[in-house]
Amino acid sequence: MARQPDDKVAAKFSSEDSALIRELALLLDETSLSEIEIERAGLRLRVARNISVATSVPVAVQAAAAPVVAAHGAAAAATDLAKHPGAVPSPMVGTAYWSPEPGAKPFIEVGSRVTAGQTLLIIEAMKTMNQIPSPRAGTVTQILVEDGQPVEFGEPLVIIE
Repeated sequence: MARQPDDKVAAKFSSEDSALIRELALLLDETSLSEIEIERAGLRLRVARNISVATSVPVAVQAAAAPVVAAHGAAAAATDLAKHPGAVPSPMVGTAYWSPEPGAKPFIEVGSRVTAGQTLLIIEAMKTMNQIPSPRAGTVTQILVEDGQPVEFGEPLVIIE
């Protein structure tokens, strides 16, 4: 009996990989992200959802066009910060936390001196707390994410100079 196309796809992934895909799909729903991409142990995985855009725009949304322009300006500013030589990008999609637990002292503050390897913050991804180490020594000049904020892969988190 010949294999069906679905069997070929399923044969490429272990049950652990399938569970990871399901977890990522749930994370998409929980965070309202449109796409997640990770690389682990030689496996690169991208999970995305189709988002359909309505062709007609309600009158109330048209009146709010000015704030949308400001949002695009903020996105451009974030893109500029991502190109900053001292930017520390997020290595994953998740939720950023400034401290090891609620109410605890933050790992860093603006003006803090950090050493290479020192924990800058934590990103929770798939119920796992991942410490994000400093790639270099220097002074924290900007913290670009709020405590508890969802972050995307490659998004600048901190500027170290």
